[in-house]
Amino acid sequence: QRQLVESGGGLVQPGGSLRLSCAASGFTLVYYTIGWFRQAPGKEREGVSCIGRSGGSTNYADSVKGRFTISRDNAKNTVYLQMNSLKPEDTAVYYCAARDGPSCPVWDDYRGQGTQVTVSS
Repeated sequence: QRQLVESGGGLVQPGGSLRLSCAASGFTLVYYTIGWFRQAPGKEREGVSCIGRSGGSTNYADSVKGRFTISRDNAKNTVYLQMNSLKPEDTAVYYCAARDGPSCPVWDDYRGQGTQVTVSS
């Protein structure tokens, strides 16, 4: 049974950092392009970042560029999202999604259950 499990969310003060993890089981992530999405109440869902299968290709939403870094460790079957200089507007449930092949995943692709990130003083 294949699973994507996000972890690392929590409550952090503005300006703080968190590192989210997206761990896969039941399948090998190396064949998949992985993306992070976020959904906040009352806001449109947003694609945050995406990383290619080898890790050599990444992209970011303008809202997080320069603050977030996506990476992957295929040996650990895990993708990470390092989030620095967090702002209250980063508060959301963060989801990772996987697409077989070179294209960034879309929301309807296979994804995990999400992890809550709350940025508040």
